Amino acid sequence: MSTIIYPSPVFGPVHSRRLGISLGINLLPADGKVCSFDCIYCECGFNEDHRPTLPLPTREEVAAKLEEKLQQMAAEGQLPDVLTFAGNGEPTCHPHFPEIIDDVIRLRDQYCPKAKVSVLSNSTMIHRQAVYDALMRVDNNILKLDTVDPIYINKVDHPNGTYDVEKIIDRMKAFNGHIIIQTMFMRGEVWRQESGVRSQESVDNTGEEYVGPWLEAVKAIKPQQVMIYTIDRETPTQGLLKATHEQLDAIRDCVIAAGIPCTASY
Repeated sequence: MSTIIYPSPVFGPVHSRRLGISLGINLLPADGKVCSFDCIYCECGFNEDHRPTLPLPTREEVAAKLEEKLQQMAAEGQLPDVLTFAGNGEPTCHPHFPEIIDDVIRLRDQYCPKAKVSVLSNSTMIHRQAVYDALMRVDNNILKLDTVDPIYINKVDHPNGTYDVEKIIDRMKAFNGHIIIQTMFMRGEVWRQESGVRSQESVDNTGEEYVGPWLEAVKAIKPQQVMIYTIDRETPTQGLLKATHEQLDAIRDCVIAAGIPCTASY
């Protein structure tokens, strides 16, 4: 099993399936993972297997490293399409996330004004007013909603602490359309152990029992766009399978039929 631990605080540029030439901004330590989810499909592996020893990068470190990288890219004539907050966990967990957003927007305006500022978030911190306000200032506020089924969320996303999907959906509505929903669709089975008995359990969320309620929630949120995708790299849990092209296309078409732009990444 291989996992990816990203450099910090700046990495790339990398070619994103969804965003183009992306310069990554990682607000988590460079030697481990810090996340409010512990998804079974995360390319960074499980939280407990990658406990960091280094501190979070400071606001000042992020700004200095980003400016240095943008100066280098400008000199090479290859500016990014997007500055993307991603990396080894949940970026909005950083205590100075709102201030760092302001710094990144300032540097973007100075060096690559055509680039978009994107945040990939699992939505767990959007109840914090400062996080909400910061996400309203970025170009692409990309928030995860893998399903609306609490049992599936606990089985696949493994939230740390309380996660109320209905409250998350209500908070998503409060963005008034300034939100892009991102959803992972996949198939396969995982092993589950209960009372000493091991059994296999499906993690397929491509069927109508999951897609139908999810689509109703998406329509209620009224996002500017939906991005659906499937597994692209090795996962820490064995037995996970990609959703098929046909499955993703069918889900995408349902979203588009509801009047919401949608892209599918295979």
